[in-house]
Amino acid sequence: MSTSQPPTFKPFRLALIQLGQVTSDKKSNLAHAREMIGKAASGEGAKKPDLIVLPECFNSPYGHVHFPVYAETIGYTPGQAYDVEKSESDSVKVLSEAAKEAGVWLIGGSIPERDAADSHKLYNTCTVYSPKGDLVALHRKVHLFDIDIPGKITFKESETLTGGTTINMFDTPFARIGLGICYDIRFPELAMTAARRGCHAIIYPSAFNLTTGPLHWELLQRARAVDNQIFVSMCSPARDMSAGYHAWGHTMVVDPMATVLAEAGHEEEIIYVDIDPAVFHSARAGIPVTTQRRFDVYPDVSSAA
Repeated sequence: MSTSQPPTFKPFRLALIQLGQVTSDKKSNLAHAREMIGKAASGEGAKKPDLIVLPECFNSPYGHVHFPVYAETIGYTPGQAYDVEKSESDSVKVLSEAAKEAGVWLIGGSIPERDAADSHKLYNTCTVYSPKGDLVALHRKVHLFDIDIPGKITFKESETLTGGTTINMFDTPFARIGLGICYDIRFPELAMTAARRGCHAIIYPSAFNLTTGPLHWELLQRARAVDNQIFVSMCSPARDMSAGYHAWGHTMVVDPMATVLAEAGHEEEIIYVDIDPAVFHSARAGIPVTTQRRFDVYPDVSSAA
């Protein structure tokens, strides 16, 4: 986690790919993701995006039974140079090449990852690439999606996955971006810590379902945004009712005043949003909660991170 001075917040264009056509064929999934990254990078006739985002678990079906089958070894160590060409991960190679070809920053959704030091440990992992194709950041889903809503949905990622243990972010020439994955958004401490460490936005590759999506998808994004006065976005897969897991869709971007800037439907599509730092600064100036916190009354949860 970076504790250095964040970059100056500048306007940037964000593209979110609500990816569809995810099948049991990993090679096909990677090819389609690469194609859609190229399409997103074209800007569809408008300004080219600076940052492109893929959804959670984009290279395989979503489900604890699938994670061990599709898991890839990445072997990335924060702060150390990573040789993409020698990577054991096909997904990392494809995403690196796609980012370099498009000349954009890329948040590569998430994939099942196998620990390089302990093959019995699997993670739900997000990787980030620079416009040169360098792997610059990695986030392992901290909070595992273990829920049981009687008559609605039961799902336990912990049956095969291990939770990550770090809060992660990365710097670009235009912003400091925090990372989370799906269920991470339900835990405000992660977002609070990232925001207090200088993040201007937090982006969560995600896959809410048809039970929790209508209830909390928008609510949680608006809550994390207004609590911390930052931009918040969740990028979902497209909905596929023939799949074993039915994603909610509705990829979304929310500004620091909790205004929804853009929202997708449930089919495959790309949404673009121009991120304006003026909203970030005006929110903090007009409602100065960032300077009014009473750490003499309650603890600063970010101080222990």
